[in-house]
Amino acid sequence: MIAFQAYQNAPPIPKAVLDTAGQVVFTGAEVTAGQQVFLKYGLMENGSIWGHGAYLGPDFSARTLHELGLSVSREAARSRFGRDLEALSASERRLAVADAARILKENRYDPQRGILTFTPAEARSFQSQIASWADYFSDPAANGGLAARYIREAKELRELTAFFVWTAWASIANRPGEDYSYTNNFPYDPELGNTPTSATVLWSALSLVTLLTGTALVLFAFGKFDYLGWKGTGEHVHPKMLPGGATPGQRALVKYFVAAALLFLAQVLLGGATAHYRADPGSFYGFDLATWLPSNILRTWHLQSAIFWIATSFVAGGLLLAQSLGEKEPRGQVPAVHALFWALVLVVVGSLLGELAGIRQWLGEAWFWFGHQGWEYLDLGRAWQVLLAVGLVGWVSLLLRSVLPALLDPERREITTLFLLAALAIPVFYLPAFFFGSTTHFTVVDNWRFWIIHLWVEGFFELFVTVMVAVTFFRLGLVARQTAVRVVYLDAILFLGSGIVGTGHHWYFSGQSTLNMSLSALFSAMEVVPLTLLTLDAWDFVKLTRSRCDVCGQAVNIPHKWAFYFLMAVGFWNFVGAGVFGFLINLPIVSYFEVGTILTPNHGHLALMGVFGMEALALMTLTFRQVLSDDQWIGPEKFVRVSFWGLNIGLALMAAGSLFPGGVLQVYDVLQNGYWHARGLEYLGRDLTRLIEWARMPGDVVFIGAGVAPMVVAAIMTYVRMHRAGLAATDTAA
Repeated sequence: MIAFQAYQNAPPIPKAVLDTAGQVVFTGAEVTAGQQVFLKYGLMENGSIWGHGAYLGPDFSARTLHELGLSVSREAARSRFGRDLEALSASERRLAVADAARILKENRYDPQRGILTFTPAEARSFQSQIASWADYFSDPAANGGLAARYIREAKELRELTAFFVWTAWASIANRPGEDYSYTNNFPYDPELGNTPTSATVLWSALSLVTLLTGTALVLFAFGKFDYLGWKGTGEHVHPKMLPGGATPGQRALVKYFVAAALLFLAQVLLGGATAHYRADPGSFYGFDLATWLPSNILRTWHLQSAIFWIATSFVAGGLLLAQSLGEKEPRGQVPAVHALFWALVLVVVGSLLGELAGIRQWLGEAWFWFGHQGWEYLDLGRAWQVLLAVGLVGWVSLLLRSVLPALLDPERREITTLFLLAALAIPVFYLPAFFFGSTTHFTVVDNWRFWIIHLWVEGFFELFVTVMVAVTFFRLGLVARQTAVRVVYLDAILFLGSGIVGTGHHWYFSGQSTLNMSLSALFSAMEVVPLTLLTLDAWDFVKLTRSRCDVCGQAVNIPHKWAFYFLMAVGFWNFVGAGVFGFLINLPIVSYFEVGTILTPNHGHLALMGVFGMEALALMTLTFRQVLSDDQWIGPEKFVRVSFWGLNIGLALMAAGSLFPGGVLQVYDVLQNGYWHARGLEYLGRDLTRLIEWARMPGDVVFIGAGVAPMVVAAIMTYVRMHRAGLAATDTAA
């Protein structure tokens, strides 16, 4: 319903914008072409539109709106007082700005003719802003590390400005019949009267009711039904996953994790370089990095490599667990695993190189298909997306081949079916990534884009994580089949029940109506409930690793100890990153001031790395332990231990030392001066702001040096030792 409403309520793009004399200011075709310029130059990885995008540059819609407001205010000052705005007293200035706000809020769009009428001041502002944006794209120190003279063609600058001015108009012009704009008065610009709507405050308050009610009901259920959660069997443990007993197909998966570990290292190095652009955008320790690797390609690669290494780990982990469930390796599995690996390599390498070529404008009209698609998180070209979807379908088919024997076994049938359904949901719910193109309305794109960013990742990947954990515990003999299945059903109800509609908290201010705000606020608040329960999961994991057999009284030996530790970290960071910091920014009234500030990547880093990253590392560690004997594991285990503590300590330092305090100060500046100011160079260039960015370095150094690097060493050691053992076994047989 919300998706349908996105099409119905999206801000209209006029056929033409005319001044009061009937002259064309710009056309709707130029607005659409300007969106394509915005995308093909990767500007969503520099700044943002309506709060969505990157944080290195400004929010383009907010800055444009403020400049538009200044132009109209100057005209209003001359009209009312006969003097320039700067010559007015404070009280006179307030009156002139109030006049400007009334002019800007008046919606002069004629839907019958498709014509929007601009006042002379608005028309002049459009012309002057073309030059202003040309200046912005010429200086890397002022634009967050883009290449010098990045956009030069007059036609492209005019089209891009038309797109920006249209987004600014939609931000302040009242919806027909309403007293708020198409974006629910976002961005915050108090001088122009762009302030939170009554609905923003109301639904924020009412959402707390659903949060408390949902929490009470779930805690009541956990109190009444004491069998909920990860409960040990208390019996003799008979694991079906014995270290050193991996099949050839499982051993073939190690190279996936070696590649994932190397990609992980590349991702964090790219992240450090991207963060440097915020601390010192004009120089990289004296080297002109922007000429060769501008900030928008580094941020693109940082995001894409994160998605790729985590997804690769999930793909390989799924194949490992499918083989364990099926217990019998199907014929031809090893060549199929190899083929899928090289298909993934093709997509990863091809898309990353294509993104660079796209941003460099080397691909001409093929930029959308093979270069940089331009939509944040979905930057890879459409052709690479198609190949990725085909690869995911191939992956599901390999899973099906592996688990077929389990589907015939009554003891394993139900959990195997759940495993297959959760895996199938991943390619199926990736399909919305194909529902839009470069000319699709921005509001509609943002609707489908967050079906991927939030619903696909935080919904169906989250569910697949739960199923994989359940399968792991079941195959290790730590929990009964009924317990594993019960946890999957419970998590499906809680995560999807709150998370599907809760996806809409990303759409509060992107052109959707208050219907979305009301529903999304209520359900988004309830997303905290299952995340709170993860603290119980973490404690259950501790109890499982320390459990004793009720029959013999002996401690249960857990060979996959470090995989468990990473799963405990998943529970912790899910509660802190997704629960605490996610809830902090999800309320409409908080999101109104916060979206697009550093509090967003504070939540994003702790949730994405802390949850999906740690889960990927749990699968990586599980596989490494599975393919090595006890003696072979001694060396890699030392590096895994260091990596575990380095990653968690580094992530905590990163958030506590820079991301959280930096985000709080930026939101305070939004409240003090308006959203445009907090996202502009005047704020981002302050000494204190830059100092907080530099304060991130200790956490980054610990995370990379003591966290990621040791895991890379463990991956390479595992691969080498496994192959040496294989060669030795071959020699012995000969």
